[in-house]
Amino acid sequence: MNTDHLALSPEVADALATGRPVVALESTLLAHGLPQGRNLEVGVRLEQVVRDAGAVPATIAVLGGKARIGLTDAELNQVCSGGLIKLSRRDLGPALALGRDGATTVASTATLAHQAGIGVFATGGLGGVHLTLPRGTAAWDVSADLDVLASTPVTVVCSGVKSVLDIAATVEVLETRSVPVLGYQTDAFPAFYLRVSAFPVPWRVDTPADAAAVIDTHRTQVPGGAGVLLVNPIPVEHELDRALHDRLLQEGMDLLKSRDIRGKDVTPVLLEHFHTASAGASLTANIELVADNARVAAEVAVELAQRSRR
Repeated sequence: MNTDHLALSPEVADALATGRPVVALESTLLAHGLPQGRNLEVGVRLEQVVRDAGAVPATIAVLGGKARIGLTDAELNQVCSGGLIKLSRRDLGPALALGRDGATTVASTATLAHQAGIGVFATGGLGGVHLTLPRGTAAWDVSADLDVLASTPVTVVCSGVKSVLDIAATVEVLETRSVPVLGYQTDAFPAFYLRVSAFPVPWRVDTPADAAAVIDTHRTQVPGGAGVLLVNPIPVEHELDRALHDRLLQEGMDLLKSRDIRGKDVTPVLLEHFHTASAGASLTANIELVADNARVAAEVAVELAQRSRR
């Protein structure tokens, strides 16, 4: 496939050429998931967390008709200044062809990371199967993240999926699509703001080395193009109070019903409600879980790079 649309930063290009560990970071979190001002602070922090763990960060966005793999300070400022459209994998062709600026979701970040040769990607939460509003019955409103993960050999480190999603159906889709799910120091599938859901993970790993061993074996010995999902619960000290979480979730669901909000607009509306109604508690939780996922992803990427040198 033609890769002329990719523009790698010199640091990322050098790291990939010399076998150093690289971690991809998405830009939709910065452009659409966090308030302006705070988003730039978080973007800089996430890159530093990756560096502190021994890897090279590669924040990804589409700017000026190119997929930027690793951003300059000016480009990171542009992402955090507003006005970028939200790009899933299906939107990459139009955005690149028409020269539109966009922030990449899990699906598009994983796609571009793989094209660039990056095998580890840290984010907040994975998209999943949505619930149908207003009746709350399960339906096939399914995030593109799941299909992309099933067909793209990138390891995604996240804190599970948000509790507004149908977690049971999401876990089932991952199983059906043969995506390995590893719990990082946990036996339960996380629910983003909460450390545990009612659903177990099929496999548990407790160290970056164990995670890297599984990922390396999956890549080299198991046929197919599926990635790996490594779920890392939010740090215990930053977990949202469950009673507060449940109240905010119910209020958010009622808000979605009253406004007839569906599809890709659900998550940003819910996040904004959580952030506002929790007096900032959920925003802090969101930031801290992403930072911890970046740390874990970098530690795993370091182990994978070491394994490749043996």
